[in-house]
Formats: sequence, structure tokens, C-alpha cells
Amino acid sequence: MALFLIQFWGGPRSYSERRGRPRLRMRHAPFRVDRAAHDAWLRHMRAAVDALHLRQDLEQLLWDYLTSTAAVMINTPEDLD
Repeated sequence: MALFLIQFWGGPRSYSERRGRPRLRMRHAPFRVDRAAHDAWLRHMRAAVDALHLRQDLEQLLWDYLTSTAAVMINTPEDLD
């Protein structure tokens, strides 16, 4: 994930050079991503972001990205849970 985030925020294109285009939804398609998985992932990401002790504006920018991406990754309707 680190290589992806580094590239996403303007760093070297190491992720794409090693793995190709990110295509996050496609790469997660084989896996069940429901609301519970979404919530669990965000709990871990919240702990990681908090441990960084970023400036408030940078923390908010990163958190906004993570929460919107997590929402898009859900691929299992709740009525199938």
C-alpha cells in the first residue's frame, strides 16, 4: 500500500512500474468487501494515520481520501451479508 500512496500523492511511479495501473476495484473484485470489511479496514487505517502525527490539514486530506476510497471498494450488497 505504501508504494501506491507514495505514487498517488505525487512521488515516484514505483507502484505502476511493478504492478501496472492501480485499478483498485478490479484488484479487489475477487474478494468479498462488505460494510464490515470496510469498517475494519478504516479502523486500522485510523490507527495508522493517528500514529503519523501529521499536521491537521494533511491528516484530513489523507483521511478524506481513505474514507472515500473505502466506500468505493464495497462490492457486496448488504442484503447478501
